[in-house]
Amino acid sequence: MNAPAAAGCFHCGEPLPAAPLLTVLVDGGERRVCCLGCRAAAELIRDAGLGDYYRFRTALAPRPASEDDVWATYDRAEVQEPLLARDGELCTVNLLIEGLRCAACSWLIGESLGRLPGVVRAAVNPATARAQVAFRPADIGLGALLRSIAALGYRPHVLGATDTLAVATRERRAALKRLAVAGFGMMQVMMIATALYVGAIDGMDPVIREYLRIISLVVTAPVLAYAGRPFFAGAWSSLRARHLGMDVPVATGIALAFVASAWNTFRHAGEVYFDSVVMFIFLLLLGRYVEMLARHRAGSTAEALLRLVPATARRLAGGAEERVPVATLRRGDRVVVPAGECFPADGRVAAGNTEADESLLSGESLPVTKVTGAAVVAGALNCGAPVEVEITAVGQSTVLAGIVRLLERAQTERPRIARLADRAASWFVTRVLVGAALVAAAWLAIDPSRAFEATLAVLVVTCPCALSLATPTAITAATATLARAGLLVTHPDALEALAAADTVLFDKTGTLTLGQPRLERVDAAAGERERALALAAALERSSAHPLAQAFAGIAAPAASEVSVHAGAGLEGTVAGERYRIGTAEFVAGLAGPRVAGGDGSGIHLGGRRGWLARFEVADALRPGAREMVRELGALGLTPQIASGDHPDAVARAAAALGIGAWDARLLPADKLALLERLRGAGGRVLAVGDGINDAPILRAASVSLALGTGSALAQANAGLVALRGDLATLPLAVRTARRTTAVIRQNLAWSAAYNVLALPVAALGWVPPWLAAVGMSASSLLVVLNALRLAHAPRPATGGGRRPMLVGQAAPT
Repeated sequence: MNAPAAAGCFHCGEPLPAAPLLTVLVDGGERRVCCLGCRAAAELIRDAGLGDYYRFRTALAPRPASEDDVWATYDRAEVQEPLLARDGELCTVNLLIEGLRCAACSWLIGESLGRLPGVVRAAVNPATARAQVAFRPADIGLGALLRSIAALGYRPHVLGATDTLAVATRERRAALKRLAVAGFGMMQVMMIATALYVGAIDGMDPVIREYLRIISLVVTAPVLAYAGRPFFAGAWSSLRARHLGMDVPVATGIALAFVASAWNTFRHAGEVYFDSVVMFIFLLLLGRYVEMLARHRAGSTAEALLRLVPATARRLAGGAEERVPVATLRRGDRVVVPAGECFPADGRVAAGNTEADESLLSGESLPVTKVTGAAVVAGALNCGAPVEVEITAVGQSTVLAGIVRLLERAQTERPRIARLADRAASWFVTRVLVGAALVAAAWLAIDPSRAFEATLAVLVVTCPCALSLATPTAITAATATLARAGLLVTHPDALEALAAADTVLFDKTGTLTLGQPRLERVDAAAGERERALALAAALERSSAHPLAQAFAGIAAPAASEVSVHAGAGLEGTVAGERYRIGTAEFVAGLAGPRVAGGDGSGIHLGGRRGWLARFEVADALRPGAREMVRELGALGLTPQIASGDHPDAVARAAAALGIGAWDARLLPADKLALLERLRGAGGRVLAVGDGINDAPILRAASVSLALGTGSALAQANAGLVALRGDLATLPLAVRTARRTTAVIRQNLAWSAAYNVLALPVAALGWVPPWLAAVGMSASSLLVVLNALRLAHAPRPATGGGRRPMLVGQAAPT
């Protein structure tokens, strides 16, 4: 039996106050609540997927004592588990900040969070209203972080626990209401102003003039109090944090114009600027509304990924199905996923065969066949037959959550050029206020009647919003475009470095080749072939290197004490004996010098009793690899291979791809030395790899790309990750990076030129206040719209259907 709230609060049933009007979006409808605590509690219940509580409850909920109690709820372990990504003693959380309006807001939030004990890193992007915070839970709780943001006047929402569509809808509605009030007020006051201007020329009865001024005051006051509230709230928050944000000169200009106009109205003398006040508020709100729409659009990629996961799942319990919230799933649970539904978590197909559409995750348009035992990822669409899935990862541990986390990191961390622009904007605000004071003093000495208008125009026209929006909007649009193509930008400076790259340093095995080698030949003593294969398979089971796949499926004993020697091979114990597998030089360190001839190519196996076998494997070049290399050459990049493989195998791959420069038999230290030589010669190097042994060079390069199918360590050290596991998106990434850099430079040049030109023109009194508002709003809109051009980059050809080309393979790279 449902317990309705009737005319009372939807959550607790208590009487509703006359003001303020507070609502919460539940079950597709707006529900009135009595206080902020009830609204926050209802949102928490809704976002946890427990909205059915309101339909099935038999009693009303208790009223929260305060909203602080709701923030404290986020400190509970069961609430945090699906929301936080853990890495040792650090936790990372992604937030959506409701009410964030400009770069000054993001600076304020980032600086406030950065000063809290236990916060290691706080990155806030004004272009998407997203924040990513890394903190030590032993020193500060998630609830305290959220409470500190709320204390600044913003409303934080934890991504993954929040219906971002509802937040965006509420934000748009509030903005439209303020815009409508400002627009209506502007129309009325402008009509009155027209009459006053005509009367000033043709003559007007003083009584009528004073009456029209009073009416203008009455209409302007609510526009200022309601529609202009965000500017004053932002200015107050900045001043409380002892920072001169961009809302400070805006709020100062509006307040001065209104106060001076009201004073002149009551003393029946002097000029009034009510028309400038309402027009300024309307144009600023219009500009911010368009920016908000662009921000929502820019964040749509991550939100689309988050919405892939269904709210509920069909869990098997005691042989029967039960519909449960996805948040309650745990590792080891079994779920049934019908055709046409998305997989609720990462898992393994336990029964049945199907096909999965992973296009939004990887960019690959063709469905992937999934047989019993195959891995499936959260958010992929089951487009074949119903299957049973055993859950292997939930919440922030899923592949989808990792992709969203990488995307959010790229869109929240500030690139170097954006940080420079923010510092310049902060410096500029201080100078604007000082300049406005000097302009006022100068005009008071020259012509006091023009001092106020000139000062107001200076305050309004020079607000550096465009300067701070120039970079983040471009970066956000570019990263969203590349994410849709299957390439994640995970480091804020990666695009800038990629645009400047002139050399590409490729790993070979698993990067230029498919990393799916097969055995071509086994050289072993008579009667020792099967034993050698079994020993090799036992050692390779502990390796994540692509070459280990050549020995998959071979029956083998257990190996222990296996150690990986990057770029050389593996060493371990099988049946009490020590063995090595890898390069000839590496194996010789245990088996002694080789007595047989040969060039040392291939994969070798040996133990303390001598050499046992030599294996030859072949791998196929990735489809489209040659076309990709050709495209990079056309873009002005020089390709080069740095491999740990045998020279013959590297030479064959280089010849097949049309790459002239290559180096073989390189250990990780040798690859670093090669990288330093290239950089010492003035090269800006893009490193591309996939293995554990590629991690050092990926970290040291100017910019790096790791394959999504490669090792986690390689991905952690790369600035870009190719989700599809191929390189087809690399030329697109280079083109997009260069376009992004060009757009950023255009935006910064325009913003700087506008402010440099606008300031002296306004100071000379040539710009009326209303035109100053138009100029400031137009400059911000221009940089946002220019950046959104990056959202229309063409998708690359996938190279699908081309036949792989086999090349020889030797030792680990």
